[in-house]
Amino acid sequence: MSQSKHGLQRDGNTGKGSSQSALTLAALGVVFGDIGTSPLYAFKEAFTGTHGLTVGPENVLAALSALLWAVIVIVAIKYVWVVLSHDNDGEGGVLALTALAHRVMGDQSRRSRFVVAAGVFAAALFYGDAIITPAISVLSAVEGMSIATPEFEHFIVPITIGILIGLFSIQMKGTSVVGRLFGPVTIVWFLCIAWAGVASIVQTPLVLQAVNPLHALRFAVQHTDKAFFLLSAVFLAMTGAEALYADMGHFGSRAVRLGWYGLVFPALMLNYFGQGALLLRDASAASNPFFLLASPSWLLIFVVLATAATVIASQATISGAYSMTLQASRLGYLPRVRVLHTSDQEQGQIYIPSVNWLMLLAVIALVLAFKSSGALAAAYGIAVSGTMLITTMLVGFVVYLGRSRARSVTLAALACFAALEIGFFASNLTKLEQGGWLPLTLGAIIFIALMTWRDGTQLVAEHRRRLDIPMSDLMSSPMSGVPVVSGTAVYLTSDPKLVPNALFHNLKHFKVMHEQTVFLHVINENTPYVHEGERLRLKPMCNGVWALDMHFGFREQPDIPAALKRMTPDVDGEIPNLDPMTTSFFVARVQVVDGPGGLSAWRCALFGWMSRQSASAATYYKLPANQVVELGTQVVL
Repeated sequence: MSQSKHGLQRDGNTGKGSSQSALTLAALGVVFGDIGTSPLYAFKEAFTGTHGLTVGPENVLAALSALLWAVIVIVAIKYVWVVLSHDNDGEGGVLALTALAHRVMGDQSRRSRFVVAAGVFAAALFYGDAIITPAISVLSAVEGMSIATPEFEHFIVPITIGILIGLFSIQMKGTSVVGRLFGPVTIVWFLCIAWAGVASIVQTPLVLQAVNPLHALRFAVQHTDKAFFLLSAVFLAMTGAEALYADMGHFGSRAVRLGWYGLVFPALMLNYFGQGALLLRDASAASNPFFLLASPSWLLIFVVLATAATVIASQATISGAYSMTLQASRLGYLPRVRVLHTSDQEQGQIYIPSVNWLMLLAVIALVLAFKSSGALAAAYGIAVSGTMLITTMLVGFVVYLGRSRARSVTLAALACFAALEIGFFASNLTKLEQGGWLPLTLGAIIFIALMTWRDGTQLVAEHRRRLDIPMSDLMSSPMSGVPVVSGTAVYLTSDPKLVPNALFHNLKHFKVMHEQTVFLHVINENTPYVHEGERLRLKPMCNGVWALDMHFGFREQPDIPAALKRMTPDVDGEIPNLDPMTTSFFVARVQVVDGPGGLSAWRCALFGWMSRQSASAATYYKLPANQVVELGTQVVL
C-alpha cells in the first residue's frame, strides 16, 4: 500500500474520511452512468440498425444470449475482475496501464516503443468516445419525449443541448459533489429498469431461455453473416466498460466491483431480458423497446428518469477524460494544463477547465450534425472496441513479464478476450461510412498531437544538450571574478547535467551570481503518487550551490513552494535559505522556430502552438508571482 502526499490510501480502497458505502454510492453516480444507460439504444440497434435482424423468437433469443454472455465475458470478467487488478498504484485508464507496461519492459527496447505508441493511440480513441457518449446518451433519452408527447419531436435537439450545457457547467463543483448528487438518482434508475424488466419477463418467461449460450452459438453457425453484424449492436451494451477502468482512481477498485456485482449487472440484464420478452409479445415494439416497456401511465416518468440517467452517463466519460488528460500531461504527451483538485479527501477527483469547455463545444457540434441517437450509433463502438483491444494487449504484456502464479491462466483468458474483441472491432468497422469514420478521425488527430508534443519536447532537450554548457564545466571553472549579490536564486532546469538557460543569461547579461543558488529539477514519475520521504533529494555541489531533485507522481499536482517547506538538511546539515523576501525563482520559456531537420514544418507549427497554450511554469508549479523572473529562449527545430 502506498500513501499519497496527504496520507490517503491508494490501494483502491477507501481513503480517510470516506466510508466504503459512501464511495460506492458516489461511484454509482459517476462510473456506471455510461454502461448503465446502454439499454436505451443497444438492444434496439440489433433490430433497427443498418443490418438489423427480423424480429422473431429465434433472433430475439440469439441476440439476448449473445448480449448476456458478451457482457459477462468482457465486462464482468475481463474488466471488473482482471483489468481492475492490474492498476498502476491504484490508478486506472489506458495511459496509467501504458506507463506500467513501459516501466516493466524498460525504456530502450523496440517492443517498449510499440507498446507506448499503442497505449497513446488507445488514449486518443478514448477521447473520441468521451465526446460521443454525452451526445448519444442524452439524445437517446430526450427522444423518449416524442413517444410520450409527439409534439416534443421538434424540440429534441434544443433540449439536448440545454441539458448538456447544464451538465458541463456543474463539473467545476467536483466529482465527489456530482457523485453524491447523482448516486441516489442512479440507484433509482437501476431499480426502476430492473422492475420494468421483471414485470415483462413475468408475462413472457420464455425469454429466460436466452440464458443458454447455445442460442447465440447456434445462430452464429447457421447465420454467420448476420451474427457478424449483430456483434456491433451487442457491443453497444459494453461501451462504458473502459470508463470503469479509467475512473477507478476516483473511487477505488473495491467500490467499482461492489457497485457492478451488487446492483448494476443484475439490473441491466433484467431490463435487457424484459425488452426481449416485449419483442416476443409485440414485434412492432422494436422501434423503441426500452420506453415501450413502461406502461403508458409511467412513460413520462421513465423519460424524465432516463434523461437524468443519461446526464450521469456522460459523467463517466467526462471524469475519465480529466484523468486521461492529467496522466498525459504528467507523462510528457501534453503540455502543462491547469488542474483543479476538488476534494480534500480523494486526490483523484479533479477538474480541468480547458478540457471541460472544449468537450462541450465538440459534443454540441455532434448533436447539431447528427441530430439523432440512431445516426450517432453508427459512429459509436469503433473507438471503444479499439481501446478495449489495446487494453487487453497491454495487460497481456504486464502479465507476461510479471511473476504471477496464475500467469498462464491469465494469459489464456486474455487471448480469449482478444479474439472476441477482434470480432467486435471488425464488426464495428462495417459502420465506417455511416459515421464510424468520426471517432477514428478524432483519435488520429489527437494521437498526432500527443506524439508531436512528445517528439518536440525530446528535440528541445537534444537541442539544449548540444548548445548548453555542461554543469560540470560551470562547477569546475573559477567563479571568483563574478560579483555576488545577496539572496537565493532557484533555477528550474529540465536537465540537471546542463546549466539552466536562465543562469546562462544572468551571467551573460548581468554578470552576477547569488550568494546561494539552487538548481531545481522536477521529475515526473511513472507512478501516480510519490512517498513524502522520497519527494526531495538535496545535495551540495560547492560552497553556496545545491542541486535539488523534486519528485511528483503523474496524478499529483506539482506544488514547489509546499514541497520546499518540508526540505530536510543535506549531508552537511545545511539547507538553502528560502526566505520569501530574498528568494527568486528563475524560469525559461521556450519559443520554437522552424528550421532544417527535426520535425516537419506543420508538426513544428503544431508544437509551437501547443507550447503557447501551455500553462506557464510559474502557474503550473504554484510559484509566488512576486518571486518569479521569466526569461525567453529560442529553439530551432
